[in-house]
Amino acid sequence: MVELFVTPMDNILAVKRTRNHMKENVLDVLTYMFESYFEEVDAVFNRETLLEELVEVGFEHSEVEKAFNWLADLPTSHEDLELTSPNGHAIRIYCPWESKKLDLNCQGYLLELEQMGILTPAIRELVIDRVMALETDEISIDQLRWVCLIVLYNLSGSELPYNWLEDVIMDLSSSHIH
Repeated sequence: MVELFVTPMDNILAVKRTRNHMKENVLDVLTYMFESYFEEVDAVFNRETLLEELVEVGFEHSEVEKAFNWLADLPTSHEDLELTSPNGHAIRIYCPWESKKLDLNCQGYLLELEQMGILTPAIRELVIDRVMALETDEISIDQLRWVCLIVLYNLSGSELPYNWLEDVIMDLSSSHIH
């Protein structure tokens, strides 16, 4: 946020930068948190301290709270998923509001992850649920990759190496994994 004020001495207009509002939505907060904090395997976070730190770097208090709530709605284990997996011949049909938020590239990316065995149908549905919970009209493929990474990391209970997950999810090309 930038404040304009007039100095009393010489009526010169000055610009005062009060805070760096570089982040504007829940996914930005989640991405920042994941990049900055979740690589530490045994880290324990105090919600209030983390909230203060995130506000200090420029996130809005309300967006940080929404990010915390988004994370709180994630199951922490596969046992917490209450979905039954469809048989191998089932096809996922996206409803209109899902298709509006997840374009064909995003839908294809989820299908590819599922075909590779990285996502189960239940986890795919959880990813879609978490995407739909974001307050945005549409999501880019890069944003979807972050949602997948956060969901998978959370479900793995940190059992999967972060670097492996990041490589698989972030570097997935349309033809193969490096």
